[in-house]
Amino acid sequence: MIRTKKQGLLIVLSGPSGSGKNTVCDEVKRNNSNIWESISMTSRKPRKGEENGKAYYFVNDDEFEENIKNDKMLEWARFAGNYYGTPKDSVQKHLDNGEDVILVIEIQGALQIKKKIPQALFIFLLPPSMSELKRRLTARHTESEEKIMERFETAYKEINELSKYNYVIVNDEVSKAASKLEAIIKAEKCRVDRIEEVFLDSSEEKIHEILVDKNLENKFVDVNKL
Repeated sequence: MIRTKKQGLLIVLSGPSGSGKNTVCDEVKRNNSNIWESISMTSRKPRKGEENGKAYYFVNDDEFEENIKNDKMLEWARFAGNYYGTPKDSVQKHLDNGEDVILVIEIQGALQIKKKIPQALFIFLLPPSMSELKRRLTARHTESEEKIMERFETAYKEINELSKYNYVIVNDEVSKAASKLEAIIKAEKCRVDRIEEVFLDSSEEKIHEILVDKNLENKFVDVNKL
């Protein structure tokens, strides 16, 4: 019998603006009750309808800087005069409880996390084409043509970071992209390095011999329980 580690997976999902990160993440969460989406912290003021602890954890600049100083942030950045980042404690709490934690963050933040937690699962979401990406950005009707082109140009730069991720998913259809993400998560949970112990009985001596031959016995087998 195999017993795997209780701790959940840390999943980092990134991609250009307009790739559909939040939509795919929401679909995966609907299908998997054991996945918790991390809540970011920001020093900007709450907008109308935003509630502390839901959209963001809202703090002032001094509080955010204190968290940085005390190494309480997994990643952080400053945009348009405000701090944004991921609090370490809340993520760790959910991971320790056996929940899988997904972070939908920008590439800058993802690369910070990779330096600290290289064993996390890094997934890059792409649109089916750059023309489709531009169409999606334009369809929002929330930004000027100049801003859309700025995001479009940024997307080209971000795609150059693709090789730093473990997996890439093309979001041509939300349900299909979500299914691929779910499949990747399931596969990662079958990795050998997530095994804590292997319990063998007398009928499994051949497996025992293989483990010994591969020098894996001490790593995976509690010998006293054989």
